[in-house]
Amino acid sequence: MIDFGSQYGQLIARRVREHKVYSQIYQPSVKIEKLAQLGVKGIILSGGPASVYAENAPTCDERIFQLGVPVLGICYGMQIGCKILGARVSPAHAREYGRTNVSIS
Repeated sequence: MIDFGSQYGQLIARRVREHKVYSQIYQPSVKIEKLAQLGVKGIILSGGPASVYAENAPTCDERIFQLGVPVLGICYGMQIGCKILGARVSPAHAREYGRTNVSIS
């Protein structure tokens, strides 16, 4: 997981581990070469308090999308991933917080 400062980062990692999947948490500055050397099987981009519109918004190496592994973006992680890939990211009228159900098939 690449952690952008999510208050749930440790919880997300624990939930992944509860499913018998080894996981590590890295800062956004992690080198792509390190991730490639580790042979990661997937990447989670966590949420965080930043805005993708901020001048110094945290980001990660764009090449994570060239590793050939699934990438899951959560909240800020999804926004920064979309921005990296060239999508238009626009703000909602109001911030959204709360629980939601996710179905994996």
